Amino acid sequence: MIGIDTNILLRFLVNDEPAQGAIVQRFMAERTPESPAYISAVVLAETVWFLRRRLGYSKLEIAQTLNLLARAREVVVEHSDELKLLRLENSLPLADIADYLVAWAATNAGCSKTFTFDRKAARQIPGMELLA
Repeated sequence: MIGIDTNILLRFLVNDEPAQGAIVQRFMAERTPESPAYISAVVLAETVWFLRRRLGYSKLEIAQTLNLLARAREVVVEHSDELKLLRLENSLPLADIADYLVAWAATNAGCSKTFTFDRKAARQIPGMELLA
């Protein structure tokens, strides 16, 4: 398994820089289930932020992209099972994906809940509660 950072993932998804895009396309084409690329939760959060805020991708476009990454056999995505479930349960994530990643990481670490001041996240993400 080989980890990739946000810049590599963005070049792969967007291909906005021809020289680097060619390198990353070749690198990703060499990935197999035996030697996959690893995408961490931090890379996912940064990628989602960039796609949404800098490139103007819609929530639907981002959800579709994450769904494809979570299903790819040549890629290992941290929290891929949760991403698949999220995609099955809802047509779009109800809150920011970063909030889901925070809650999933806390749950996987053994936390019984995750407190937040974000009212929307507390209402919509299992395991998140409003700290009042």
